[in-house]
Amino acid sequence: MSITLERRYADRLEEFAARHAFLVDLAMVLALMGCAALGGSLTLPSADPPDQDTTATVLMGVACLVLLKHRTHPRTAVVVAGGCTVAAVVLGYLVTPLLLAPVMAALYWLATLTDRRTTRVYGIITMLSVIVAAVFSHSMDHLSLLLRTIGPFFWLMLPLAAGNMTRLRRAYLQAVQARAEHAERTREEEARLRVTEERMRIARELHDVVAHHMALANAQAGTAAHLALTHPEQTQKILTDLTGTTSSALRELKAALGLLRQNDHEDDAGPGSTALEPAPGLARLPELVSACASAGLEVTVTTEGEPQPLSPGVDLTAFRIVQEALTNVTKHATAEAARVRLTYTGSRLLITVTNDGTSKPQAPEGRGFGVMGMRERAHSIGGELCAGPRPQGGFEVTTALPLQPSTHPGEGTTP
Repeated sequence: MSITLERRYADRLEEFAARHAFLVDLAMVLALMGCAALGGSLTLPSADPPDQDTTATVLMGVACLVLLKHRTHPRTAVVVAGGCTVAAVVLGYLVTPLLLAPVMAALYWLATLTDRRTTRVYGIITMLSVIVAAVFSHSMDHLSLLLRTIGPFFWLMLPLAAGNMTRLRRAYLQAVQARAEHAERTREEEARLRVTEERMRIARELHDVVAHHMALANAQAGTAAHLALTHPEQTQKILTDLTGTTSSALRELKAALGLLRQNDHEDDAGPGSTALEPAPGLARLPELVSACASAGLEVTVTTEGEPQPLSPGVDLTAFRIVQEALTNVTKHATAEAARVRLTYTGSRLLITVTNDGTSKPQAPEGRGFGVMGMRERAHSIGGELCAGPRPQGGFEVTTALPLQPSTHPGEGTTP
């Protein structure tokens, strides 16, 4: 409690000193004048006081008044105050802390406001000058040489040490404040980056869900309309599949939006909350193939190598890439068949989706957000993706994914 009060009062004094700098300096100069006047009247018991009272008063007055400029001209203040003090000592005034008060204040402000090299140079010159003057001053003839030197040295070292500590403390506080400001800016930038990444992730997820199911629904509806009169039974089956496609789209959209509203603590969920579906993976490829078949696209899936377990993020990414690639075939190509090849090699999974159709003129394949989203998904887990026309015709999407993500697997938690 006492430390807090002391700190509060210290902060208030610093604010007052910064707001009324001239008044503080003037009060300090008046106090130093009183100290110098009192110091000039002191003598040793066996020594006679000097006769130049007016001269000493003028010298000490100048030494004190020059301190009014110590904030802007600390070197000049030290030189003038030191010169006046040396002159007073030469005139025979006794070297006491009161007489040295002006030059001590000048040295303190010099150490506080300037660099270490400047403080060292001016401080050494000032101390040597005062010590030499004290050694040869007749007012101190009754004292030994050790006392003549150790006294001025000790008293002039105090303000230098105190000023140096004050300067270091200010530099430390400034460094702490700078680090705090940098940390705050870094936190804000990191928060903005995370928000941007989350928005991009949600945008990719919603794009994959909506684009895939809507494209299938559109293809199924078109096929049903085309076969309505000639093949009523097949039309009925397609319409049934269309209902399943739209229901699946609604479930995935509900799951995605549910994650956006979900609290960090699952225990906080109400008793009426429904469990969210798990994130889709390659295990749902048969369902995807069946949905594409109902839209008129025959999909063949082949697997090479020994299937390896995938992390949730990689499994979701692999499924979404295959889903988006087949959706692009349905929307942008005239192909009636597509091939999906899964190759497990070492620590990577190679996925290739190809078709032999030609791109529709109004929506050339490989443009828009589909390929961009697939590439972003692959890069987010440390994989690579290439997409483009095949030399022999058609279009091909190839991606290489690590079995375990090399970066943050944040995708694995989103359905």
